Amino acid sequence: MTPPSAPRTARVLIGLLALPLFSLLQAQNPDLRIKEIRIDAHGSVAITVPSTTQHYYVLYHRRELDGESNTDLAIRIQYGEEGTTTLRDQLGTYPDHGFYRVAEHRLNDPADTDGDGVDDVTELEDTRSLNPLNPAKEIDFNDGSVIIHDRKTFREMSYQGTDVLIDTHLEDLEFVKFQIENSHTAHPEVYFLNTETHRAHFRFMRAVNIQRDGPGQMRGEIIFHPHVTAPSGQAGVYRFEFEPNDNYAFERVQLGYELLARAMPFLRNNLMYYPMPNAALPRYHREKDLYDDSRVEIILEEDLFGDIAYLPLNLKEGYGRLRLMDLDERPTSRDIVLYRSLPNELPRVAGIITEIPQTPLSHVNLRAIQDGVPNAFIRNASDLAPIASLIGKQVYYNVTIDGYDIRLASPEEVDAHFEDLRPKETQVPVRDLSLTEILPLSEIRFQDSPAFGVKTANLATMHTFNLPAETVPQGFGIPFYFYDEFMKHNGFGADVDALLADAELREDPDALDEALDDLRDAIKDGTMPGWMRDALGTLQEQFGTGASIRCRSSTNNEDLPGFSGAGLYDSFTHHPHEGHLSKSIKQVYASLWNFRAYEERDFFRIDHRAAAMGVLVHNNFENERANGVAVTTDPFYQTEGNFYLNTQVGEDLVTNPEGDSVPEEILIDKLNGRKFTVIRSSNRVPDGEQILSDSHLETLRDMLRRIDASFRTKYQLLPWTPNFAMEVEFKITQEGTISIKQARPWVF
Repeated sequence: MTPPSAPRTARVLIGLLALPLFSLLQAQNPDLRIKEIRIDAHGSVAITVPSTTQHYYVLYHRRELDGESNTDLAIRIQYGEEGTTTLRDQLGTYPDHGFYRVAEHRLNDPADTDGDGVDDVTELEDTRSLNPLNPAKEIDFNDGSVIIHDRKTFREMSYQGTDVLIDTHLEDLEFVKFQIENSHTAHPEVYFLNTETHRAHFRFMRAVNIQRDGPGQMRGEIIFHPHVTAPSGQAGVYRFEFEPNDNYAFERVQLGYELLARAMPFLRNNLMYYPMPNAALPRYHREKDLYDDSRVEIILEEDLFGDIAYLPLNLKEGYGRLRLMDLDERPTSRDIVLYRSLPNELPRVAGIITEIPQTPLSHVNLRAIQDGVPNAFIRNASDLAPIASLIGKQVYYNVTIDGYDIRLASPEEVDAHFEDLRPKETQVPVRDLSLTEILPLSEIRFQDSPAFGVKTANLATMHTFNLPAETVPQGFGIPFYFYDEFMKHNGFGADVDALLADAELREDPDALDEALDDLRDAIKDGTMPGWMRDALGTLQEQFGTGASIRCRSSTNNEDLPGFSGAGLYDSFTHHPHEGHLSKSIKQVYASLWNFRAYEERDFFRIDHRAAAMGVLVHNNFENERANGVAVTTDPFYQTEGNFYLNTQVGEDLVTNPEGDSVPEEILIDKLNGRKFTVIRSSNRVPDGEQILSDSHLETLRDMLRRIDASFRTKYQLLPWTPNFAMEVEFKITQEGTISIKQARPWVF
């Protein structure tokens, strides 16, 4: 006789090809016999067993018969009824077969099915907060839940538009974000975000004190489509997707599918996986045979959006230059961007159009809502004549619930729109021409930035911060005086005056771009005074024969506390075969007159004539292991007490990534460098691996604390002054050491 503490178990093989015949496996106890097995109206398996009200029952499922019993996945748990109890699988069946077993437990001697230390009955009695099939910890419903019992609960947890001016288009849609922890272990945890409270995963993580190191973490969202047909033939699909650039293998997706389903017991074979177009869709096509041999139901873009040509995401209007963007291009705040695929992150822009459907809670749309700019999905936008004909031109763009309006805009309209964002008075950057010599960084001080530029002065200043040896490169600074004398020597001041005085150029961006291109060509072809050429030749000799020299822009109108200017100007590497160093220095000088830099200065009313270019010169890094950017706060996910790191392998710069590049994102605890959270893994390393080692992270944490504190002193700020942080660019060298290449104030 079976001991009271051991559950009675019945096992059954569902052979779909043999329906309606079923083969029963030997039960552990013949008293618990299967009374009925059927495929219900939703295409799911339903198993009826004899039962009593003194017991509860657990339904297990597995794909294959061989293997250990712990490979079974508990998918359903419920109290017994008098006479019989029917347990239903929430998902559909496999193409060929599947294996199930039912375990019976006494209510007064319960098991702990999910292994979380809380018995099943305790969790069954508090299903608002607990889930006997999910070892996730209890959380307040205001933050989220570990189980979604029914559509009513899903609706309560869903973000739905409530602001008439912003969210009208979301009125009938329901979205719930999810987070899976420890998916690489035997006890994965599922959390559903109360998305009305937390629209971003890491705000949720901060609220519920989740600090994981990443390998088993998976994040995404579930979207309800009431009018899409489910595999069962019924209307209503819950589509789940991971984040835009996640690229999980089939096994990880399948696990996520099963975990979400068992935490949503109201599902009726209407959960479907949507492989996001950027990265997941190509992998799905490569692994399609695995999906075809599974019960993971797939829904593709044509299934969701086949008849949808337009989807408004943020109902706003704006003005700006319409640009067709590649992922490795950096937009400006005056650009209305048209993307064929979604970028990882998006800086401030004037408007957004995508040819790939977004979701209202995507990072791109959250940024659009935050910045108050229009955003919409428009199918094949770049091929539509009304849009394609305006690319490169100044436009008016309006997103409404019923459609979009895009047309040519006059310069007066554009200027009027941006007027409130612009400074009211002309800004004249400081330009100190009193320092007339090239100096080594060891002789340049923090207060010398008006003569050398903040980039040069800040890098020089970090030599005084007691950072580990060789962390900050040795080098030299070429002062603004050299640029000013070069421009005078060639008479380029008159060319600049003529360009600025030409009213027609202000009304024709294409003509302005061409005029600036002509000026840059002239600068690159200009001659240098003999003394300047000699000084640069002497500088070149300092690096030795055969050295490659990095020549980096360092202007007086970037890296300022209120104006970043990041990416406006160009840096160049001077290789030995290029001859005299003056060639690359002139290329850097010419970049002061890039179209993007000119427009940015113009928008912020910065006096072009006062702009000056210095050059930071040091040995070029080669074959580095990684490039990264760190911020001494968390500006993206707004967690507290963390530094933000964004890193990519090799020479794939985070600041100018390759088109399909997904960098590693990590949050480091400011007080403990050994505590960190991997937000997103790089797609340039194998699954589960990190670019930055634990040792790198601990060292970076110490460096960032010192850099932040030291610059607060330099900028004469109190240690607790809010809205100050430093943005730090770093490299992992070929030897595996950390090198700091730049530090600038972060512009909030």
